[in-house]
Amino acid sequence: MKTLSMRLPAAVVADLESESRERHCSKSDIVRERLTLAARSRLPAARTATIADLVGSVEGPPADLSRRAKAYIRTTGCGRRRTR
Repeated sequence: MKTLSMRLPAAVVADLESESRERHCSKSDIVRERLTLAARSRLPAARTATIADLVGSVEGPPADLSRRAKAYIRTTGCGRRRTR
């Protein structure tokens, strides 16, 4: 393992020390555990799971958009200058 030194606010250190005493383990073990949990929660699968119910619920552009792009843009009003 590699060593990492960092400065933490006094309140965070106090919380670490009290948890360390309660759990009878080192502060390093607690920090390592929390960093591991944080790294796991950032996985792409976790991000997609939060929006899984929305996938497919929004209608996309028409199937023939590549052939009729200008007509589609005209009908939707995209790209028009608007008055302020």
